[in-house]
Amino acid sequence: MAAGFDSLDLSPSVLAVVKELGYEQMTPVQAEAIPVLLDGKDLIGQSKTGSGKTAAFAIPILETLDIENRAMQALVLCPTRELCAQVAREFRKLGRKHPGLQVLVVSGGLPMRPQAMALERGVHVVVGTPGRLLDHMRRSTLDLSRVAMAVLDEADRMLDMGFAEEMNQILGALPDFRQTAFFSATFPGTIEEMSRAHQKDAVRITIDDPGEEIPEIRQLVIVTEHREKLRALYRALAEFPHESALIFCNLKVTVAELTAKLSEAGVSVDCLHGDMEQFDRDRVMAMFRNQSVRVLVATDVAARGIDVIDLELVVNYDLPSQPEIYIHRIGRTGRAGKRGVAVALATSRDARRLDDIERRIGATLEQMENDRGDARGEPVLAKHLDRAPKMDTIRLAGGRKDKLRPGDIQGALMGEAGGLSHDQVGKIEVHDRHAYVAVAHDVCRRAFDAINNGRIQFRKIRASQVKRFRPPASSSGPPTAEPPSGPPADRRREY
Repeated sequence: MAAGFDSLDLSPSVLAVVKELGYEQMTPVQAEAIPVLLDGKDLIGQSKTGSGKTAAFAIPILETLDIENRAMQALVLCPTRELCAQVAREFRKLGRKHPGLQVLVVSGGLPMRPQAMALERGVHVVVGTPGRLLDHMRRSTLDLSRVAMAVLDEADRMLDMGFAEEMNQILGALPDFRQTAFFSATFPGTIEEMSRAHQKDAVRITIDDPGEEIPEIRQLVIVTEHREKLRALYRALAEFPHESALIFCNLKVTVAELTAKLSEAGVSVDCLHGDMEQFDRDRVMAMFRNQSVRVLVATDVAARGIDVIDLELVVNYDLPSQPEIYIHRIGRTGRAGKRGVAVALATSRDARRLDDIERRIGATLEQMENDRGDARGEPVLAKHLDRAPKMDTIRLAGGRKDKLRPGDIQGALMGEAGGLSHDQVGKIEVHDRHAYVAVAHDVCRRAFDAINNGRIQFRKIRASQVKRFRPPASSSGPPTAEPPSGPPADRRREY
């Protein structure tokens, strides 16, 4: 039986939060990593995605912070904006009994000036992407002189994205007397070199359970031709009923074109890729997490840092270049003991990639019949997918910095003014200056009016309904069998 958090020498405030959150036993990576980090040692932690590693480094950082000293004391590097946001949410959740805790996300896609102003006022923890952190260092708006702990989260992914030089520059600028932890799903030679250069006597832990790496995921492949990929995708979506499905493409242009075709076919769909502004990325992820959008088409910007409850289906519309990326992609489903499904679409050009994936996972993907003789065309297949989501999303013009809390929003909707029941109010997300709440489709108007005509914390807060994706006028017309395609793109710009 796994050890409980009460077996650790943690402060009463952290233990109280852990208990409130219902965390009873530590995951293997938490049980191995937390004592090492609490002991002040450097660490190399190898564990799969979804193993609970964020809490494994967040808890030791929270235990060592001097809250009275509003200076940057911990730095966490992440590969994507989405993962930064997720890690910051975990810090705020675990640190909610640390009065005055300041956690700042420093990533691209957000204006530099507000980040610089927040850094000048003082923050305790910075969670950022390598490129934006280096920008602040060059502008002298980031003071690293008091950093006592640095964490590289998803270190292998940052290397895949070409950030090795930035990572080395940032680590090289940190104080010599600091604690450094690397967390990664795999450990290529580059990470070993980086560890030798920037760590001291690091303790290495490996949570190695290859037999359970992808435990509850049924993996299938549809062998198809390029011109038939859209039909194959419709077959996969129709064959496996779902409330939430995630479709991965390698290129942004494919994401945009495929999203338009699915929307034209009546599918509840939206997209996520690296050229989107942060506001739109937040909107899309909020709607997908709260099931206001049933299908998300994305580049690998969503492969990590995405946390969706009950994601039933992952489709690899394009096979990735590396088997590890395939594993990270399908690892979004089949969580918490629930069974998931992953379908890969493979053309004759993908034979080598498919072999590499099967060799990496130690199994042969189950072949799903393509059934080219099916008389049903794409429009008929797509009609089976024309089903509206259960929830709608409302955006509130107020957030964390306006002292707005999830309980305040829930109270406004379920109190006398709104009158909604518990099952009619879904996931609530509170960001810095805005918030999202999911409500049942049939009571959306009542919820919308309750907020706009009432008050939250004795204040008027404007609400608006978040619109789902609509294809541009130029792409109108019936979907065809010709799959989206486009020229190669700069991979770093994907993220």
